[in-house]
Amino acid sequence: MINIKRTLEYIWIVLIILTIFAYLLGYLKLISTSLVGILLLTTLIKGALVSDYFMGLKDVSGKYRFIPIIWLSVIIILVGIAYYMPIPMTQ
Repeated sequence: MINIKRTLEYIWIVLIILTIFAYLLGYLKLISTSLVGILLLTTLIKGALVSDYFMGLKDVSGKYRFIPIIWLSVIIILVGIAYYMPIPMTQ
């Protein structure tokens, strides 16, 4: 039981660090094209950690474990496509 608690504490610390990283990039206005990709990747990592450890899906069969990850991946890909699409200039 102590080992599980310690693992969850480490996962929680990683989630906090990734969240602070994303916040600081936005607050300091350090957003660039490459950093948006990194932010989307960290969002996917955070989603995977939450679904595996805090939703308890780490030890269940594959399809139930991957449904939230696939859903989140689709959303992140759509956000990435929307961000990287050029905006047409009209006169």
